[in-house]
Amino acid sequence: MTDIRIEREFSVSPERLFQALTKAEDTQAWFGPEGSHVTEGQTDLTKTGPWYMVLVSSEGNRFKVSGHVTHVTPPRSVGYTWGWHDDEDRRGEESFVTLTVEPAAKGSKLIVDHRGLGDDDIGASHTQGWNSSLSSLSTYLETAA
Repeated sequence: MTDIRIEREFSVSPERLFQALTKAEDTQAWFGPEGSHVTEGQTDLTKTGPWYMVLVSSEGNRFKVSGHVTHVTPPRSVGYTWGWHDDEDRRGEESFVTLTVEPAAKGSKLIVDHRGLGDDDIGASHTQGWNSSLSSLSTYLETAA
């Protein structure tokens, strides 16, 4: 199994970053790689329970991911399971995500731990996806009021 860890700093308070990571109106605005957008879902990650998002890429490809929020500790961390769906909406292998927010000199630091991703190719794909998503998050935080 492959695990990835990504750290990124943002020029917002830990509380604002945590809100962007968990509140539905925020997650729908930035979640997904650059050029994609959320078209539907239960995207409120402020409480434990099921969640899902349907993303459409800039090329028009549709992707669905879902899971279960396992813990929420504002403004410090949120954790959830993660599984992609196939074209028949069957959920695939489950992995585990923990997003941890810490104060930093610039404002706040986000640590993405995504564990249990299968082989190295899947890990590399998720690393690329998370890095692009975090760029979307950065752009959103810079432009959102």
